[in-house]
Amino acid sequence: MAKTEDKNGNGESKLKRKKYEKELRRLQAELCRLQEWVKHKGLRIIIVFEGRDGAGKGGTIRAITERVSPRVFRLVALPAPSDREKSQMYIQRYMQHFPAAGEIVIFDRSWYNRAGVEYVMGFCTKEQHRRFLELCPVVEAYIVDGGIILIKYWLEVGNEEQERRFEARIEDPLRQWKLSPIDLPSREKWYEYSRARDMMLEATDTKHAPWYIVHSDNKRKARLNCIAHLLKLIPYEKVPRETVRLPKRSDKHKYDDQAPLKGRHFIPEIY
Repeated sequence: MAKTEDKNGNGESKLKRKKYEKELRRLQAELCRLQEWVKHKGLRIIIVFEGRDGAGKGGTIRAITERVSPRVFRLVALPAPSDREKSQMYIQRYMQHFPAAGEIVIFDRSWYNRAGVEYVMGFCTKEQHRRFLELCPVVEAYIVDGGIILIKYWLEVGNEEQERRFEARIEDPLRQWKLSPIDLPSREKWYEYSRARDMMLEATDTKHAPWYIVHSDNKRKARLNCIAHLLKLIPYEKVPRETVRLPKRSDKHKYDDQAPLKGRHFIPEIY
């Protein structure tokens, strides 16, 4: 298939918007069925999203969560730790967000900050980094043995595509909010992040909690591939539901309920 530039500038075989949206809607319908199964069976699931800055984690997470209930699919994106949190056991502030029965918790970045940005940018010591890589598989084995399904995705974006996305963030007022104080230094430290990624995968890509790598140069394909893979990882069935019928409005206590709104402050109808 010939390579071409799609609307987002991704050097991948083109996936037209109409086809993308049709397939995304189909997959999102399956996510709704998965959601019912998770509630029905009381499953506890953690999904970790990691990757370089600009890899498309946010867009992939939005594609997963935009049609499901936030009470089931809970998104956790923690800010930098407070002084109090820095004094705690490292993973402690993440564990308080772990799922109860019938919940899927999505971490937009996670305890793996220590293996990536903290290590590369010098926010932790080399000894803290070494201890994390040593203990992380042990902790994750404990999590999985406790009955939680742990799924880890690493979004891998190429050098040229990351550069293009950062340039777009700088130039587009609608994307400038995405730029963080870490983004530009992370661009400069490309190879340091590559080595940190390699060490992380070597130490924590285990049988009980493997890493799944998503090629994300093409955002649309990455989102579809990731959702399709997620649906295959968690066996689910359609949950029987009672037939729902919309009741008719009762005329009991009937009155002109629009009259009391006259003279209230309505917003201007510009559109």
